[in-house]
Amino acid sequence: MSSEDALELETGFSPCPNDTFIFDALIHRRIDTAPFRFRPRIADVEELNEWGFTGAYPITKLSFYAYLLLKDRYCLLDSGAALGYGCGPLLVARKSGGQEIGGYNPISPEIGIVSPDFRDWIRDARIAVPGRYTTAYLLLQLWQGGCGNAEFVRFDEILPGVASGRYDAGLVIHEGRFVYQNYDCRKLVDLGQWWEAETGLPLPLGCIALRRDMSRHKEAVEALLRQSVDHARRNPRAGIEFIKLHVQELDERVISAHISLYVNEFTLSLGETGMRAVEELEERARCLGIL
Repeated sequence: MSSEDALELETGFSPCPNDTFIFDALIHRRIDTAPFRFRPRIADVEELNEWGFTGAYPITKLSFYAYLLLKDRYCLLDSGAALGYGCGPLLVARKSGGQEIGGYNPISPEIGIVSPDFRDWIRDARIAVPGRYTTAYLLLQLWQGGCGNAEFVRFDEILPGVASGRYDAGLVIHEGRFVYQNYDCRKLVDLGQWWEAETGLPLPLGCIALRRDMSRHKEAVEALLRQSVDHARRNPRAGIEFIKLHVQELDERVISAHISLYVNEFTLSLGETGMRAVEELEERARCLGIL
């Protein structure tokens, strides 16, 4: 089939290194993508989540929280997911100088001890969250049982906002996991560690989904996406310029750490364990009335 005859599929994914890494071979046709041509639509994951409710793109990255809300519109692809161990969102606050909430400071700036009233502090704190439909926000709700003062902002605005005192705490994802110390912040809670201790399962963060009206192409798209992931893992430098073109943090050590953390065997295939993790996330959200 000639390139002119190829079925063009608009494909939404984020500028984060793990997404540009796994989509590079697909977008730039480093592999044979027949009978499709994949046209990139790159945006922050929360923008993609919101566009998912309109069915904007036939293939799109979604936070797993958004996917669970959109199961009637999108089906889950077995490949391309960000799911694993040790990769959860971090709740962070300034090391020192933070405002006291309710008459006390939840953190000792000297030794980093969280006070016994920590959860009460969290309920009252202004917490910057990287989107209403992100899995990070879902996890915060599952862990806390509610979060009254969440403020939804772009993920790259969170650390500067916490450092400036605009927010009492922030939920960091993506590159923020690797650079929060540069903003004079310390980790309060690792929600990934909490999830793993609770469930013994890897944490489902984001997935690639196919709009249901395109479901006849599901197996073919899954296979090509898996080939793209495999090509990237075997040729890790092939897409570095594409990755750097879109990334927030240009330090190649950070880029490499990011990719190593979020691209793994579950990215090739969710498998039985990955699907159990997704089902567990859905069940817990339903039990708390979040879904």
